[in-house]
Amino acid sequence: MAQNAEMLAKVRTANGFIAALDQSGGSTPGALKGYGYKGDEWSSEDEMYGLIHKMRTRIVSSPEFSGEKILGAILFERTMDGEANGKPVPEYLWSKGVVPFLKVDKGLADEAEGVKLMKPMPDLDALLERAVEKGVFGTKMRSVIDLANPAGIAQVVGQQFEVAQQILRHGLVPIIEPEVSIKSPERAAADEILRDELLRHLDRLPEGDEVMLKLSIPTKPGLFQPLIDHPRVLRVVALSGGFSRSDACRELAKNPGMIASFSRALLEELRQDMSEEEFDRSLKSAIDEIYEASTEKVAA
Repeated sequence: MAQNAEMLAKVRTANGFIAALDQSGGSTPGALKGYGYKGDEWSSEDEMYGLIHKMRTRIVSSPEFSGEKILGAILFERTMDGEANGKPVPEYLWSKGVVPFLKVDKGLADEAEGVKLMKPMPDLDALLERAVEKGVFGTKMRSVIDLANPAGIAQVVGQQFEVAQQILRHGLVPIIEPEVSIKSPERAAADEILRDELLRHLDRLPEGDEVMLKLSIPTKPGLFQPLIDHPRVLRVVALSGGFSRSDACRELAKNPGMIASFSRALLEELRQDMSEEEFDRSLKSAIDEIYEASTEKVAA
């Protein structure tokens, strides 16, 4: 538990942000094409996952990817099970001062009542046991909110907290991610309903239990301050949600206490045919920009 205590202290107090490297089956082809592949370089799922693992290994192996500015990294299950430079990926990350998290959801159910709940996770306990064995600190699971439907948002938050309790029982810290779509025509109203619903559930958490929240950057700066200040919330992180990196960083900087957990916005300029020097320089530029937006706030 000494290592977990060290990880906990880092996540709670250190400056930095969380890198989201957890593209799964549905989003992997798009991530590879964004990285510069045409789409004909793989002919099977295994080959596709091999290429994405190679991409992620290159990212985490870069000297620019370190615990100096990156608090943690969210991994896809296959990445957790893989190796980087001869070490299991979670162990390798922590050797660089980066706290490992694991994406545990199995994707989204069809939309109903303006939201997409998470699909069932019948094998979650076994996955969580493996994560603990591999030295993972926490988990992440995503739902989506498309409309300001109070009943739908209540279902999303209820399901998230129910699964979070299961994760907490394994000694892991859950990142609860009810993403409000930035394309929603009712985004501002959905933000407010979500905030209030999260506060209700947080108030019911037993003393000693802590969760993290991964939220879309709110339309109204500072709206999530009560969540950031809540005693059951370890950290509030922001997803980029389809914003470009410059737009996401500009909006994030208006929200004190909120740090980044970007995926596409972190990786958007990296290409598979870059030299190592070009790759490291591009990654450094992205890391520096996201770190600044996470740590140096501006007036809204």
